[in-house]
Amino acid sequence: MAFSEKTLLLLLLIFFLFPLLNASSPPKPCHTSTCGKGNVDVRFPFWLSSKQPEFCGHTGFKLLCTDRNQTALELPNSGPFLVREIDYRRQRIRLRDPDNCLVRRLLSFDSSGSPFSLFIPSSYTVLICPKDENVAPSFRSIQCLGNSTSSFFVMQPEQVSLMPTSCRIFKKVRDVPPPFPFHGDISHQDMWLKWDSPDCRYCERRSLRCGNNTTSQVQCFSSVNSGLHNTSLQILKIICLSLMGPLIALSFCVGLVLCSSERVSFQIQHAMAVTPEPPSNVQVTITRTGLDESTIESYKKVELGESRRLPTGSNDVVCSICLSEYATKESVRCLPECEHCFHAECIDAWLKLHSSCPVCRSNPSPARERCN
Repeated sequence: MAFSEKTLLLLLLIFFLFPLLNASSPPKPCHTSTCGKGNVDVRFPFWLSSKQPEFCGHTGFKLLCTDRNQTALELPNSGPFLVREIDYRRQRIRLRDPDNCLVRRLLSFDSSGSPFSLFIPSSYTVLICPKDENVAPSFRSIQCLGNSTSSFFVMQPEQVSLMPTSCRIFKKVRDVPPPFPFHGDISHQDMWLKWDSPDCRYCERRSLRCGNNTTSQVQCFSSVNSGLHNTSLQILKIICLSLMGPLIALSFCVGLVLCSSERVSFQIQHAMAVTPEPPSNVQVTITRTGLDESTIESYKKVELGESRRLPTGSNDVVCSICLSEYATKESVRCLPECEHCFHAECIDAWLKLHSSCPVCRSNPSPARERCN
């Protein structure tokens, strides 16, 4: 029995402490974040390292905040770029060179090692010409690459023949993202990259938010906060934990009552088992203290009428034994001398066990004067 009580208390203790330990260090919520006012909104699959936990994003989608509160993406083989825009619905990201010389970055651009790929890749040729060379106005030099003696131009391979013979090929660029071909000042143009995984376009088209579930699989959520750790879920956890205390206390009390009941039952059974039975040759005399049936039947029995008035003139309307009101056509029996009346079936059962009135404890006798 002692083992059962200890086991029950241990289970209740574990059940009570487990949710509290789980709630002691709740995970940080995955709110949409930004590096500053007017910057791009960062949410899944991206995550902002200075403001969001890593589980809020996907592998390879880490973003940074610069000293000027600008959003930046660092590609493993091409260095950092400033993020100008993120198109979550079409899964594209718009980047700019921090030094405003994108063409220099594209000469050695490599997106391998990242989840991003080129959007409409193309091949172009970079030419270097003497500074004073007369070049057609349709070709504009790249200011950030030029110097006092040379100018640089970017064009499609079939346009190279249109350039002066004094120009020579500096480098052939293959599989580069837009903005090739360049229009206007190339130094201040942007480029677009895309990503295919994780694929959140299904969620975005339905105005839902994409995030990881508990098994790190991509799932759609209705909350504006991606992932499972959104505000609604936190509120639900608080409500559940607030109800847990009373439920645990109730379970604990019920367990103690059951244990106590089992102990009392065990003790009664044990006492009955050890109580010696009387010898067979000993006569057991049972003494009854009630009245016999003939004596009880000698007391007057009356059926109540519509007024439900008792035959003794008493104004009682409730039977003192069963505490129920008298009703029409019910039978009542009155005791002699004290003239107390009761339901016939109630007082008959009482007098078979007791010889006195249940109200005044007087002892009625058939030899005395009956109720009229």
